[in-house]
Amino acid sequence: MNNIFGYFVDKPLSQDQLILRFSPSSVPIKERWRNNGLSADFMADYLTSFFPKDDNDSSTIQRHEEIRSATGYIANELLENSMKYCDYNAKYPITIQLQLDADQIRFFVTNSINKSEVDKFVVFIQELMMSDPSEMYFIQLEKMQKMRIVQLLDWVY
Repeated sequence: MNNIFGYFVDKPLSQDQLILRFSPSSVPIKERWRNNGLSADFMADYLTSFFPKDDNDSSTIQRHEEIRSATGYIANELLENSMKYCDYNAKYPITIQLQLDADQIRFFVTNSINKSEVDKFVVFIQELMMSDPSEMYFIQLEKMQKMRIVQLLDWVY
């Protein structure tokens, strides 16, 4: 079953793209996890090669680093979540695609999930699409902080 949520792009709008494909069953998840950062950094370096940088102009250096940092962060988060929630029994690859268009940078991620998790995932995606991203981010931070406090209290007692 294939589901598409949100804004859908039928075909690439640009030829400038990078696709990384991972076989979820070839390497244990803990080893693959360490490589997510390297893969994300590679994607960020690839993308920034399309943006001019003048080593004598601090504004272009700063812009270049902002693009690299944001790209690496987004790619790393997408890879981590794709691998974390992947159905390793399905044997389908996890792919992450970076597309560069004249005025947009797009990420596409594909993976498989366990059938028992589909309904929960759909509810989460719908909530994500209807929520204010900033507000949802802070709610998630608060949840994480509460979980850490509970874990700390469990450890102390």
